[in-house]
Amino acid sequence: MGIMSTQGFAVPELLWDVTDLASRLGDSSLKIVDVRAGEDYAMGHVPGALHFSVYGVNTFDTDEAPLKSFTRMWAFLLGLRGITIDDTIVVYDDISGMSAARAFWFLEYLGHGDVHLLDGGFNAWRDSGQPVMRDAEAPKASAFKFEAVRESVATYQDMLDAIDSPEKVILDTRSEKEWLGTDKRAARGGTIPSAVHLDWENHLTASGKLKSADELQAMFDARGVTADKEVLAFCNTGYRSAHAYLVLRMLGYSRVRNYVGSWQEWGNRASCPVVVPES
Repeated sequence: MGIMSTQGFAVPELLWDVTDLASRLGDSSLKIVDVRAGEDYAMGHVPGALHFSVYGVNTFDTDEAPLKSFTRMWAFLLGLRGITIDDTIVVYDDISGMSAARAFWFLEYLGHGDVHLLDGGFNAWRDSGQPVMRDAEAPKASAFKFEAVRESVATYQDMLDAIDSPEKVILDTRSEKEWLGTDKRAARGGTIPSAVHLDWENHLTASGKLKSADELQAMFDARGVTADKEVLAFCNTGYRSAHAYLVLRMLGYSRVRNYVGSWQEWGNRASCPVVVPES
């Protein structure tokens, strides 16, 4: 079972609600990062928010050299937005979505220790009557100094090592059709041997906020995704699995990795084994 606190989540401070963010507006140490599409940001955003669309910034090769290059590229892009390792950062999407979770995961992977996600995203902010602005200041570029946390990322070799390991569990966060191989988004369809399946959308309520800790924990427990194991999550490109990373971190899991290459690497790398589950 996950390690529960009186607030429900073991690490509740990773998730901010609208009131938390509203109380910090104007704080010079706070960087608010809007990861939605540029046109959505232009139509209205949280006052003071920087725009940084993370969608499309991917790698499908987790060998050492390309992974290092990808990591440095992310740090460079964050620096262009004026984000530093010393800032308090809150990221948001339309809802508590996978792009915001991807930004959250990457910042933690880069060693940032003060990053948060806005629960319900911009929709919750707007719907609660909080101020919205369209104007934006040009960010002042900075150097994002980092030290990557290797234990937060999984490579294809890490996934190979986790297959059938009693101390590890591979979590497939894709849709059921992708899991079954009927929605094939790479050269091969199916899943990684010994993986368990939980579609990431099951993390969310109908309004786009995270479900309660008890609801989430019950779903993971039912699949053997327990806090005594190392969890290696994957999807197609590392976004949905980043959402699982965030949720499991909040539940108190201490060993969670996001397989950043995900199915786009695994399904196209002929040396990686694939199974097709029975429906």
